[in-house]
Amino acid sequence: MKAPLPPVRLVPPHWVRTTTASGAFSGMSEPDSPSLPSPVPTQAPGADGPTPPVTNPPEPAAAENAGFRLLPPPPAAQFAVERSEDGRLVLGNEGLELDGELFAWRELEAVDVQPVRWLLGVLLGAFSFCGFLLGFLQYWLRSLPAALGMALGVVLMAWGGRGTNRWRLHRPGQEARHFALSGGARSWQRLAQEANQRIRQRHHEAAATAAYYLQRADYQALPPAPESA
Repeated sequence: MKAPLPPVRLVPPHWVRTTTASGAFSGMSEPDSPSLPSPVPTQAPGADGPTPPVTNPPEPAAAENAGFRLLPPPPAAQFAVERSEDGRLVLGNEGLELDGELFAWRELEAVDVQPVRWLLGVLLGAFSFCGFLLGFLQYWLRSLPAALGMALGVVLMAWGGRGTNRWRLHRPGQEARHFALSGGARSWQRLAQEANQRIRQRHHEAAATAAYYLQRADYQALPPAPESA
């Protein structure tokens, strides 16, 4: 009689998930490994169900309208009154007065001054001086008449060399006004520079005021900002 066979224990096959790219063993997992969470199904675009409310973004004009703030133009600058040495030119706060005529700063475009020499006086003085000197050297004239003639020639040359200062007032759309003022050229040039600074300042203030009112009109024409949901 044969001996009884020992009991046989059946072990189920155990597969290990590898890193292979094929999905042959992807369905198998270890018994002790934790199960991965299943993906949450998303709702199809055509499926029925409540949809979250969509808030429309504010329009650019409305957003600008909500945070835009206009600043008024700065107050006008105040200028001190300056006068020339002879009192013919006065630089005021609102305009320029020259020989009794008043010109507003906004009426003018620019001012320039140029020293002018009187060539006729210079030539007459030079010829007079040379003629009397030649007559004295050639014994045609006595000492007193020659001295008077040469003095007259020197005065004519000095008068023509000093000349005058020609002022030109440039006005937009009109012809320039010309004025002749005597005196040192340096002081007139300083006054002309100050006048140009005041003209530019008044034009800048007028442009800033016009831009402010234009932006204000555009701001009032914008549609009102929509209320947030």
